[in-house]
Amino acid sequence: MTEFIAGVEVPETELVREATSLVMDAAEAAVFHHSRRVFLWGTLQARARDWEVDPELAYVGGLFHDLGLTAKYRSTGQRFEVDGADLAFDFLKEHGRSEEDARNVWLAIALHTTPGIPEHLGPDVAVVSLGVETDVLGMNLDKISPTERANVLASHPRPGFKGKILEAFYEGMRERPDTTFGTMNDDVLAHFDPSFVRSNFVQIIQNNDWPE
Repeated sequence: MTEFIAGVEVPETELVREATSLVMDAAEAAVFHHSRRVFLWGTLQARARDWEVDPELAYVGGLFHDLGLTAKYRSTGQRFEVDGADLAFDFLKEHGRSEEDARNVWLAIALHTTPGIPEHLGPDVAVVSLGVETDVLGMNLDKISPTERANVLASHPRPGFKGKILEAFYEGMRERPDTTFGTMNDDVLAHFDPSFVRSNFVQIIQNNDWPE
């Protein structure tokens, strides 16, 4: 039976089923529910803007966007966003989607913590950021009706979510602090680790090896 949540159809395809299974296997419940909400909020936000998005691409973008935080898929040498983007790119190519489709989802995930850029790259890129901004930051909630919000939360509740997602961010990034430079992610490490020292962009410029 086709699943509808808040009027959003969850695609009934093998690709979607396998994506769901992969993320459920890797992620804690709070991250899995968050990822499904990101797909739903992002789709609703796109709909409010009269944007057309590919539902499979939006789904994989939403489901995979935090896989780089999980113990199973995180690396130590690159940003967690890129971990998830790389996984989504390979997954989509293996399931027959085009290079362009896979690249759009790569961009959607890699840029989902970089506000102000994704919306200029097309709906299939912007949809993930819209969903993340709604679920994590509470942005643009006025574009989603109270009934739609209630329907999404009935399927994917968020008890204690604010604390749980911050903990997931920290666990996913604490062993690669240098990758948070130039992003909002260093705020998370500074919150949890009093010994964390932020890199300073101005000091890097002033103290680099180029002669004055």
